[in-house]
Amino acid sequence: MEMHEGLFDGRGAFDATKPIYIQLAEDIMARAVRGELSPGDKIPSARELAAQRMVNPNTVIRAYQELERDGFIVTRRGLGSFVSDDPARIRQACERLVASALDRALSELRELGLSDDRIAEAFAARLEAAEPGRGVRG
Repeated sequence: MEMHEGLFDGRGAFDATKPIYIQLAEDIMARAVRGELSPGDKIPSARELAAQRMVNPNTVIRAYQELERDGFIVTRRGLGSFVSDDPARIRQACERLVASALDRALSELRELGLSDDRIAEAFAARLEAAEPGRGVRG
C-alpha cells in the first residue's frame, strides 16, 4: 500500500460545465485506471487534496462520498481513504470513464450536425491514424 500525496498536484483548470466534485472523483478514478493508483493505495486526506487543488474541502469530501458510495474507495476512520482492494471496481471505473468520454464526443459531433454513420466513419479513420497506445500521428 502506497501513499500518493504529491500525485494530485498541479492538475490544471477545472471544466466550468461540470461540477468540480465530479471532476475530482473522475480524476481519482482515471489515475487508478492508468495505474498511478493501485488497489489499496491511500489517497490524500480531503484537506490535503483541497489545498493541492485549491478547492473547498467540502467539495473534496463530496467527491470522496461519491467514490465511497460507488465502492471505489473505502474510508477507515482514523486511517484515511484508500482505493478499493477490488480490481473489479477499477475495471468498472474504466468503463464509466470510457462511456463518459464517448458520450461527450458524440454530443459534440451531433451538435455539428454529423450523422451517426459519418461519426462512425470519422472515428474509424482517426483510430486507424493513431499509433497503438498513443494519439494520432501528426
